[in-house]
Order: sequence, then structure tokens, then C-alpha cells
Amino acid sequence: MDMQDDCIIDVSGLVKRFGEKSAIDHVDMKVKRGEMYAFLGPNGAGKTTTVRVLSTLTGFDEGTVIIDGHDIVKEPREAKAAIGVIQQHISLDKDLTVWENMMAHAMYQQMPKAERIKKIDQLSEYIGLGDYYNFKVDKLSGGWKKRVAIVCALVHSPKLLFLDEPTVGLDIQARRGLWDLLRKLNNDGMTIFLTTHYIEEAESLCTRVSFIEKGKIIADGTPEDLAHKIGYFTVESFGKDHNTQYAYFQTKAEADEYAKQFDDTMTVTVRRTNLEDAFVEMTGNRIGDNGFMLQKATNPKEAR
Repeated sequence: MDMQDDCIIDVSGLVKRFGEKSAIDHVDMKVKRGEMYAFLGPNGAGKTTTVRVLSTLTGFDEGTVIIDGHDIVKEPREAKAAIGVIQQHISLDKDLTVWENMMAHAMYQQMPKAERIKKIDQLSEYIGLGDYYNFKVDKLSGGWKKRVAIVCALVHSPKLLFLDEPTVGLDIQARRGLWDLLRKLNNDGMTIFLTTHYIEEAESLCTRVSFIEKGKIIADGTPEDLAHKIGYFTVESFGKDHNTQYAYFQTKAEADEYAKQFDDTMTVTVRRTNLEDAFVEMTGNRIGDNGFMLQKATNPKEAR
């Protein structure tokens, strides 16, 4: 299989403007079949706009987007057949039951009655929704609403599932339950593209992560590779000024030696570098806090 066939998403020079502002600014991207891929970035970085363009929900100004071998402008029907989408705001009819919502989505996909009943039953058993068929959607928790939305998105057997910040508003238990479901779908061969501003979500789920800021992809790689770009070990130091400073090192010995310079008035931690460290170092911002600026190490000659 050549590289082009191996990619289910192939994006080149993508631009989306709102007036004079570029929400997507000349983005190139390739996502391989079977990957669990994440866009990680603060609010307003361009994550949702990118998903809407890639899933054919909105147009774009420049570039090309190929989904499952089909140009979404020239072959929109074929591209859409490969796509399932779950947006931030779940588009379910709260006055209908779970079963009625799933049937309505299957009918929208123009599936024959026998086929849609069979597919809904299969997916519901897979996800664990069978006991909830007669519940009104409005009576479900956020986690179960997400599961209904996933069945609706998968009923036509897409190869690629887009999820835009899928766990926003969910409690910890529901979030982890959804993570387990996404892993199961991915293990069964589905390509999953998700946006998130939860560091731990991208780090736990995804085989590859891209950092997006102001409409540009600024870094791409596995969570481990991105973290190791700035160093394998991190020294956090926290003092009376209530600012935490960070220094990064290639070895534990270097980190330990650096940590010895601080006196007893400082709280010092030596730990492994993680994905959040990489994002903060590369962008100067914490996720969800655009006003946070990175505090560099006090002794830059020692830092790596």
C-alpha cells in the first residue's frame, strides 16, 4: 500500500477565513488509516473549524481535502459516505426516545428498514445501549447521550469518525467510559480524529497528536516524541513569589544536579516530561488559559 492509499485524510494548503482572519492558516495534514489522532489546542485555536471543514459541514477558501481517496469538493457524496461526525453540541431530538433518534438518523442515510434495524441493534449491543431504547433522550446523562450520538454517527458504517471535544461537560466516570469505547472502536479498525483541550485525553488515547495554535499546526508526533523534544526530565520549582518555573533535561542526573541549587524556601520536583510540558514550552500557553505565559528556568545555562 503506497502512502496515498495509506492515508484516510490528506490535506494540503488548507485555508479558511472569516473576514480578514484566517481560522485555518495553510494547514497540511495526513492521517493514516487506523490512527487515533488528536488536535490539541486552546479555545479559539481553530480545532472546531478544522473538523467542520474536513467533515464537509462548512466550506473553505484554499487548498485540497482528500477523504478516503475522494476530493470533498469534486466527490462530496463519496467522501461523506466515509465520515461519521459527533459535534460539540449533540444534535439529538430530546422529545424522541433513544430508538426513535437512532432510527431517524438511519433513515436520513437512506438505509432500508431491515438493514437499519439490524445495524442499530448491533451497534447498541456493542455500546451497551439496549436497555435504554425506550428512554427519552432528555432523561439521559451526558455520557449516555454521547453513546446515542455515536450510534447515530456509525449507523452507516463510516471508516472515519470525527469527534469535536467529545468529553466536554462529562464527569470523570463518564469521560473514562467514553475513552474505553473509543479505544474499542479504534482497536476494531476505525480511524478516529478528535479535537480536545484536555491534555490527559490526548496523551491517554492518541497514537499521534498535533498542536494547533492560531490556525497553524506548530508540532506533530506521538505524545512521547513531542515531550522528548524538550527533554526527558523536568524540574519544577515553586517559591514565595508563587510562580512555578520549569527547566528541561535529557538525563535524570542532569535534572537532579540542577535541582540541588535551590534552598529550603523552594519546593522542587523532578519528574518525567509530559505532553503538557511540551505544549507550554512550544506555545507559551497552558491549555484553556491563553493568558498564562511560560516561566523559564532561572538558570538558563543549566537548562536543556
